[in-house]
Amino acid sequence: MTRTTTFIDAIEDKSSLTAWGKRMTLVGAARQPSILNAVRDLNPDDAADKRQLNALTERAVSLSGANAKRERGTHLHTLSEYVDRGDPLPAATSELDLRDMSAYMAATVDFDIRGVEQFVVVPELAVGGTFDRLLSYSGPGPDGEPLDGLFIGDLKTGSVQYGALKMASQLAVYSHGEFYDHTLFPVDNSDRKALAAWKKASVPAEEAVTAYAPLPEVSQQWGIIIHLPAGSGECTLYWVNLEIGWRAAKLSRDIRQMRGVRDAMRPWVTRITHSTAA
Repeated sequence: MTRTTTFIDAIEDKSSLTAWGKRMTLVGAARQPSILNAVRDLNPDDAADKRQLNALTERAVSLSGANAKRERGTHLHTLSEYVDRGDPLPAATSELDLRDMSAYMAATVDFDIRGVEQFVVVPELAVGGTFDRLLSYSGPGPDGEPLDGLFIGDLKTGSVQYGALKMASQLAVYSHGEFYDHTLFPVDNSDRKALAAWKKASVPAEEAVTAYAPLPEVSQQWGIIIHLPAGSGECTLYWVNLEIGWRAAKLSRDIRQMRGVRDAMRPWVTRITHSTAA
């Protein structure tokens, strides 16, 4: 199955992300000029040189600090799990992290956490992924009217300025999923031969079905985004429309299927056909 975030990328406008990546590559190369020296003798049309150029690009992006926010976000996700489990934060937690976690606790005080890091699959889309929280909530809904039930929640630590449709689609996919216990069929992903054999292995239906379990009756109309910008000490909640998101998810499926269509272009045929020439 395809990872949920990869699957819904088909509908995302990546122009801003692409431009940001180019800027970060330049910043990283400026910080380590030896990267530019290594580039000079490489041919971007040569297969082997392409791999080296890709590696140098990743090196430059890393040097620019572009990955720092992602790593910081992963760190905050981990700390939020401590909070939601009711465990004390690690002793070495910084003052900045404590501010973020205090803001997180204040914003989510009305939620009853029913699940953390839940893996689900959606066979209809051939998609799998992990959502951050299963939340029980009772209170005002998006229109101010009373709302009660279970909701898919997701923690975001980066900008949410341009990602509303993608986030709505992501949570909509999760809301249509079912739990899947992949630990029942273990495999060593680092062993390529073992993984290849695992992919071809047959599993009796009565054994395979034991890996699946229904998701509780979660809302397929609304999901909740918990926005905690790293280092800000502020946490904001947003409702996301999952009905719009589900339409976008099905559109992503159609787009991905169309990308696999062949015969959109054919070689030119002259008036002299093979049979005529014969």
